[in-house]
Amino acid sequence: MTSPRFTMRLDPDLKDWLEAEAKRRDRSASYLAKQAIRAMKDESDAKARMIRDAVAEADKGAFVSEDAMTAWFESLETENELPEPEADIFLQRA
Repeated sequence: MTSPRFTMRLDPDLKDWLEAEAKRRDRSASYLAKQAIRAMKDESDAKARMIRDAVAEADKGAFVSEDAMTAWFESLETENELPEPEADIFLQRA
């Protein structure tokens, strides 16, 4: 399967770095650029997924209070480390 061509302009310093990095890795500059774009897409997709999951969780209406979170956070790496807090605020849904 052939891929469509895509061209872009790079600052001379960035182009030089990319070509040197490609040579060092024994890869083409276009391969490295494609890998970098794929990594950026994967990161963006993961962030969007985490946001969707967080909104879905928030829509359930169960939250941990600031006081409970602060107490837990401040107890970390101490002799009296608290367990992860559970929801203690519940919103009524109409």
